[in-house]
Amino acid sequence: MTQPEPLPRVAFIGLGNMGTPMASRLVAAGYPVVGFDLAPAARDQLVAAGGAVAETAAAAAEGAGVVILMLPNSDIVESVLADGAMLEALRAGRTTIVDMSSSEPLRTRALADRLGERGLTLVDAPVSGGVTGATGGSLTIMVGASDDDAAELDPLLSVLGRTVHAGAVGAGHAAKALNNLLSATHLWVTSEAVIAGERFGIEPAVLLSIFNGSSGRSGSTENKWPNFILNEAYNSGFGLRLMLKDMKIAVGLSEELGLPTLLGSDAVQLWSEVAEAYPAGADHTEVARWLRERSEGSTVMAE
Repeated sequence: MTQPEPLPRVAFIGLGNMGTPMASRLVAAGYPVVGFDLAPAARDQLVAAGGAVAETAAAAAEGAGVVILMLPNSDIVESVLADGAMLEALRAGRTTIVDMSSSEPLRTRALADRLGERGLTLVDAPVSGGVTGATGGSLTIMVGASDDDAAELDPLLSVLGRTVHAGAVGAGHAAKALNNLLSATHLWVTSEAVIAGERFGIEPAVLLSIFNGSSGRSGSTENKWPNFILNEAYNSGFGLRLMLKDMKIAVGLSEELGLPTLLGSDAVQLWSEVAEAYPAGADHTEVARWLRERSEGSTVMAE
């Protein structure tokens, strides 16, 4: 009887709000996972889930078949992969690097070309679904890779959620940024609509139920407003500045492609104003609070 192929060792670099539950799911699925994060508490959480940790990113990558990066931006991704010790640890032709960060698509393509000259494969696989999706394994994973690389990674990535092969390298990051531009824009206009309805005399929960049975429904009406805004928790687990960063990537991509971004550019400007008013760690759902506070100072509708 043929023995099944052993699962590849996985290095998981970046154990934040998303990275820790994702790495923990891989551990639970039987993958040998070695993680790294600058924060000791994050490393401790992975150990508690049954994983191992290393003192450096390069040490985590040593001997890994797959290196997953879950980092804040392209600058940090490039910095990690430019480190001499990391390049030494990566095994040409035998290690696949999976950037699950929200990186810039054109920079991702350029980075893949540079790594390819060293015999290394980089694919992108950013995610949507937030901390809830990361914990429950219900993320949408947008894969930018060749057909063969996407197929090879599918068993591993499917542990984390639903995979969609978006296209060649960089396509995943493009899709993620464009998705978040949509998400941010409809969260903003949903908030304006709910606040306007409330001032007219319609309870927010009632109005949301109407939207969710009508053409105005979205992730904002079905998830963000009911679960994180109505209860004034504002704790979806995705930062306001991270959302703004993705919006800027999407608008920047459109501009580089020679396309107009009228509403997108306006949305970036509005979200930037909120980001200036809130602390660095603010959740992206705080835009609804900001809009409500502004509305409270506006003129009440005349009867």
